Amino acid sequence: MSRVAAIDCGTNSIRLLIADVVTPVGSAPKLTDVVREMRVVRLGQGVDATGEFAQDALDRTLEATRDYAELIRRHGAGQVRFVATSATRDARNRQVFIDGVRELLGVEPEVISGDEEAALSFAGASSVLPSRGKDPVLVVDLGGGSTEFVLGDQDGVIAAKSVDVGCVRMTERHLVDNPPTAEQIAAAEADVDAAISRAAQTVPLDRATALIGVAGSVTTITAHALKLAEYSPAAIHGTELDLATVREACTSLLEMTREDRAALPFMHPGRVDVIGAGGLVWRRVLERMAAATDGRITSVLTSEHDILDGIALSIS
Repeated sequence: MSRVAAIDCGTNSIRLLIADVVTPVGSAPKLTDVVREMRVVRLGQGVDATGEFAQDALDRTLEATRDYAELIRRHGAGQVRFVATSATRDARNRQVFIDGVRELLGVEPEVISGDEEAALSFAGASSVLPSRGKDPVLVVDLGGGSTEFVLGDQDGVIAAKSVDVGCVRMTERHLVDNPPTAEQIAAAEADVDAAISRAAQTVPLDRATALIGVAGSVTTITAHALKLAEYSPAAIHGTELDLATVREACTSLLEMTREDRAALPFMHPGRVDVIGAGGLVWRRVLERMAAATDGRITSVLTSEHDILDGIALSIS
């Protein structure tokens, strides 16, 4: 057994997983959580418009990293991997952030490509779900700055593509009113549809036999569809819902005011202003998958395990 620490630093949140890794003879490694934390720091604040990290966003993220470094030391993780994704890929001043993380953690943070992000998301999601053998499944990781589409089976990734649409990016770019106007929604949908079409040039969406959604927007939409009285990972993970139910939840969140979203009992405060855009992106993905598979895919499964678990498994 070994103890590892994984940090996933995205556009909206930074997350930590400290886990014990056990590799049974003849089996794949398995994770047992020691610490799993999430902070909404909005590192990608304004990056879509300016191409740079804002100083207050850097300060928030490095403060969280400092707290995570203390937790890692306290729990004695032997290996640490820090992965940064969409916002850091886009920011011209990323070196300031990289230097700050290195000083706090003592490890070199990695700014990974969209393709590697997709592969890690697939590894994390598939590590805790029943295998479908050779039947390809599509894992979609809906983040703050980007969305990853990855088709794979029991042997690993078949095809993957990362596109620059996410809940923070679409909110800042299009959905600026409260609630958004019909014109803003139409512009965002056009942006998302074009991105899905770009993904489809690389990833054969029509081959998917099942659809799995991961990351905070998807899990929050699932909580809304389930009408949860509080956010419960145990209630959300592994839930399979028909597409119509999830689309209705997406539309509901998109059309609500921020004040109404904030009043929902399962809603994290850091997602209130961007979950409408998350619902818009997820709704378009579900509609596209139903069309691409000629109606074969009629449901979607939500996983609470994603790139963070994939990062931890990669260093085990």
